[in-house]
Amino acid sequence: MGEWKIITGNRAAAEAAKLARVQVVAAYPITPQTTIVEYIAHMVESGELDAKYIRVESEHSAMAACIGAASVGARAFTATSSHGLLLMHEMLHWAVGARLPIVMAVVNRSLGPPWNIHSEHQDAISQRDTGWLISFASDPQEVLDSIIILYKVCETHGVYLPGFVSLDAFVLSHTSMPVDIPPQEDVDRFLPPYKPRHYLIDVENPKTYGNIAFPDRYMELRWSIQRGQELAAQKIKEYTREYAKAFGRDYQGLVEHYKTEDARHLLVTAGAMASEARIAVDKLRDEGVKAGLLKIRFYRPFPREDIEKVVEDIESITVIDRNISFGMGGAMATDLTAVLYDMGKSITLGRFIAGLGGRDVTFEHMAQMVKHTLKAHHSGEKLPPAVWFGLREW
Repeated sequence: MGEWKIITGNRAAAEAAKLARVQVVAAYPITPQTTIVEYIAHMVESGELDAKYIRVESEHSAMAACIGAASVGARAFTATSSHGLLLMHEMLHWAVGARLPIVMAVVNRSLGPPWNIHSEHQDAISQRDTGWLISFASDPQEVLDSIIILYKVCETHGVYLPGFVSLDAFVLSHTSMPVDIPPQEDVDRFLPPYKPRHYLIDVENPKTYGNIAFPDRYMELRWSIQRGQELAAQKIKEYTREYAKAFGRDYQGLVEHYKTEDARHLLVTAGAMASEARIAVDKLRDEGVKAGLLKIRFYRPFPREDIEKVVEDIESITVIDRNISFGMGGAMATDLTAVLYDMGKSITLGRFIAGLGGRDVTFEHMAQMVKHTLKAHHSGEKLPPAVWFGLREW
């Protein structure tokens, strides 16, 4: 056990970067992420962290700096939110195609217009097809632990992909909770120094990277990224078990289960809402509903196999998305629907959009959504691809 501190999710992200011994940090401020890079600036200035701190002129440049650093074999870190992540979008693709294991903290914030600095997952979900590993944390402790685990996954030979840890704006980023900060020497044993095997820029032996790929080669390069995601799914499970053994905190891999062993009605969500969902499950159990929670920790790679295992005896599923893929529905629900289709499973599915722009979603609201799905299950009603929960009069 390490040192217990009462800290915010943003401070936990900064502490994780320090524990991971990052060597280059690219910093550009944006609410509500700014304090992450501020904390790191203090660590570098005070000598707590031996790293190159680069103050850049935009988020696009922040990711470009991380790409340059990772290309010469440095462990790189940055953080952003909302429109900052969108400005990075071009460079996110470059980091994946160059197979650079950069890790980033993304404080999930709504997109404008209209301007809103509160939580939703639209910024993270908008990057789902870039090839980045995408995870969601439910509390500051998970923020810290996930960043450390993610570095080990991303730097694994055969994966070599970047990844980011998402944390909800203000609900986690600025809320103080107890966090166990593990000893540096224990983290060093779990996460050894980054020594890339794939390539390293060497001025004595110049090479060209990211050049032209003709049609007879390009598809294979895209295929290798898909293979990297598939290997990452295995390594996330392996390293999560290893982390649990070393530090006593078991996040179970791509997903977390809560009371799913005998469940007949499943609640599925991610991020800070997953913590609230545990209380909803307890409330439903008290009312005689055999409910369980499947918390999505990693959205990419999507936990297909974990879902297949847990839904075998499930009668209804309620998915709560804090995002919307306009013209269809919630992104998580859409992917889960595809998994159920491939399985040939006929399960009553309630797909809810909730909590956009920081709208409060309580355990009582979640219990109501499950009951809405149960009503459809008993009546045989088919629910639409997206049910907007808590809409007010327009």
